[in-house]
Amino acid sequence: MCGRYVITTAPAAIRDLFRYPEWPDFPPRYNIAPSQPIMVVRLVEGGRHVALMRWGLLPAWVKDPASFALLFNARGETAAEKPAFRAAMKRRRCLIPADGFYEWQREGSRSRPFHIRQRSRGPFAFAGLWETWTGPNGEELDTAAIVTTHANATLKPIHHRMPVIVPPEAFDLWLDPNADAKLVQSLIAPAPDDLLEVFAVSSAVNRAANDGPALLVPGADAPPEEETPKPPRRKADAGDDGQGSLF
Repeated sequence: MCGRYVITTAPAAIRDLFRYPEWPDFPPRYNIAPSQPIMVVRLVEGGRHVALMRWGLLPAWVKDPASFALLFNARGETAAEKPAFRAAMKRRRCLIPADGFYEWQREGSRSRPFHIRQRSRGPFAFAGLWETWTGPNGEELDTAAIVTTHANATLKPIHHRMPVIVPPEAFDLWLDPNADAKLVQSLIAPAPDDLLEVFAVSSAVNRAANDGPALLVPGADAPPEEETPKPPRRKADAGDDGQGSLF
């Protein structure tokens, strides 16, 4: 699964990778958490465009957002079948820029944080889903979730799930609402085993308020149980467990 992530690459370099026309000026973030605004790239009138959305998908049919749990991950294997994600999986897929993410390994009663990034240290894209919720007074809220899949051999010793990483050559396929469903589903797969590197980091990442480059210093302590990040109010990722609870 994915409950915290990082985006530190300069805005111009992110723009070059995702090829959108806007020039967003966003600061580096080292500990993005569910319920915070995140940058997504979606297809609008045939072109890629940037939008800010809340991390935590809210289906259009929800009557009372205050009583609905936070859906920050969507289990890729079943997203096309689940009421919360079915419409978004068919028509509202997006890309979520990132430079890395965190995962927690259970060690008895404790959880040890690790940072995961590309060996190249370059930015990449999570597969995402988005929805627009409209309230009774016409208010609108754009929300998004990160799609997850089975962990690859690199991450499996830490956690059994991982976010889906979309390669640049498949950006158009993932974003296209008219693409063949089987081809789209084929993208929901673990990243190649040699794509990512993993290293332990400080337990300071457990607190969402901590946000700075020191969080990415390798070789940190295992956190005491009381410092393990608490999941935000949410529904489970269709059976997925793990941690959880911009700009």
